[in-house]
Amino acid sequence: MTADAGVLAAEARFFGALLAADRDALARLLAPDFLLIDVMSGSEIPGAVLTDLVGSRQLVFESIERAGARVRRYGAAAVVTGETRMRGRYGDQPFGAHSRYTHVYVEQPGAEWRLVTAQGTPIASAPGTEG
Repeated sequence: MTADAGVLAAEARFFGALLAADRDALARLLAPDFLLIDVMSGSEIPGAVLTDLVGSRQLVFESIERAGARVRRYGAAAVVTGETRMRGRYGDQPFGAHSRYTHVYVEQPGAEWRLVTAQGTPIASAPGTEG
């Protein structure tokens, strides 16, 4: 498997774990100090909080459409940028987001790629259209 393919496989595992509410898969993929910058609020969410929210199904991803993932390698680090459209709910509150994202992975000796940080930036809808 090429290095880019390994990173893209990690991306697929990340989004798959979100959709499946798979706490264990998410915990295996995220670095211990993982930090998410939330696309909706800009707040910092530690990995343990994200895995608990997803695993308990308090945060549910009903659909995630991905497009245009691009991998750039820097030694044992990789930066992935792409675009998503997500729908789901947080508690009883439905949400939808169309965003660009940046994910940073590190390759640990003898281990697979681990996601260390993720940030989403909303894409505004064009006037007169829905995002």
